Amino acid sequence: MIVKGLTVGLLQENCYIFGCNKTRKAVIIDPGDNARAILRIADQQALKIEKILNTHAHFDHVMAVNAVKSATGAQFYLQAADLPILHDVPERVRLWLDTEVDPVVEPDAFLNHGDIIQVGEEQLEVRYTPGHAPGHVVFVHHAGHQVFAGDTLFQGSIGRFDLPGADEKTLLRSIREQLLSLPDDYAIYPGHGGATTIGFERMHNPYVGVRPGVNYA
Repeated sequence: MIVKGLTVGLLQENCYIFGCNKTRKAVIIDPGDNARAILRIADQQALKIEKILNTHAHFDHVMAVNAVKSATGAQFYLQAADLPILHDVPERVRLWLDTEVDPVVEPDAFLNHGDIIQVGEEQLEVRYTPGHAPGHVVFVHHAGHQVFAGDTLFQGSIGRFDLPGADEKTLLRSIREQLLSLPDDYAIYPGHGGATTIGFERMHNPYVGVRPGVNYA
């Protein structure tokens, strides 16, 4: 197993390269910007990028999709409920960054809850986790006890729920049912900020933690 992360773009988004050490086959998770840096790391590791997997379609997670796809021929995967957000990327970038970008290409295939993504001899389980975005998913690597969590669960925090298509109750339910149902030793690799663990967030997260005597309802 190979995991390489880098932080890209003005919104400091975490992009991850996940690969199979034996076959050198790999996927890129959430290529948010700076395709050149992402591809350089893939080349340094002698990885063949076969898929682009997106947790969701907010612009800070997809702005390098076109360039990565063009350079590698990789197929682009997204959950279908996030298509309206994907189509709105040029307008969101104009509003947030005051710049112009091309529309992001259409997905080659859609992700569904329970899908298994094969990466060489490694596997990623897709879990549907709406709330921050209507089509948000996370990718769980059970063999390595790790989760690529996008903008669901952060160290001591959770994803924003004040954006179009977001919903607080839905997000909290997704985290509790799809993330906190995992063992404590699973690492969380979020879309922004540093890594954490399921166990730490279960005990200490002020939004979804379960410390004795504290009511988070």
